Amino acid sequence: MAKKSRRKVKNNPHQQNGHNVVKAFDGSQWHPLDEAIDNNRDKSFIRRVKPRSEGQEELMAAIEDHHLTLAIGPAGTGKTYLAIAAAVDALEAGTVERIILSRPAMEAGESLGYLPGDMHEKMAPYLRPLYDALGDRLGGKRVRQLMEDGTIEIAPVGFMRGRTLNNAFIVIDEAQNCTYVQLKMLLSRLGWNATMVVTGDPKQSDLLEGMSGLQQIADKIGCLENIGHVALAPQDIVRHPLVAEMLEVLD
Repeated sequence: MAKKSRRKVKNNPHQQNGHNVVKAFDGSQWHPLDEAIDNNRDKSFIRRVKPRSEGQEELMAAIEDHHLTLAIGPAGTGKTYLAIAAAVDALEAGTVERIILSRPAMEAGESLGYLPGDMHEKMAPYLRPLYDALGDRLGGKRVRQLMEDGTIEIAPVGFMRGRTLNNAFIVIDEAQNCTYVQLKMLLSRLGWNATMVVTGDPKQSDLLEGMSGLQQIADKIGCLENIGHVALAPQDIVRHPLVAEMLEVLD
């Protein structure tokens, strides 16, 4: 019995004498996809995505039919996930050469201080939802490979200025945290053979009142025939049913 117990301790590097041990940081770089790989998510990634509400079905059709789509609605309606799913499908089909995901680096009213590491490591907490969606669609290992060779690029809004994005699928996430000037700059990045999806909820902006430009942009260009404009509603929320109930009374 004693030998069996010692073997268990020996085979478990996180335990000593039957107690859990917290490993010290060894200096290696952390990556958001490491957790996806550790949890074997790349073995069960989702091949096909189907709409779970009328609003989601409308959004998927709009993305397919337009080069630019505005997806506006409350949290939990699948805006970001469906946009990234469409981007992955386009990449897999060979209709685009790369995926570019961008979102503003906002701290949702909390201060994270000066984060260590390079630009990618500093941005990792803000971009985690994008990593999660990519991992679900492609698997963690493949996403890392595509990021290393530049096929998938994740960048903060500030790094998009001056670029022309050709042969790409671009997703601008959390656009309610962009100013009018920033969104105007982002929309003008659209190049040849490119598709862009802008997602956000004007009611959940972390900017000071009146600074968010999402609703103003949507009002100005939403009437253009060649631009898809999908307004998702609480009934399109696919999270816990309480989320829809809470958002209705918290407006």
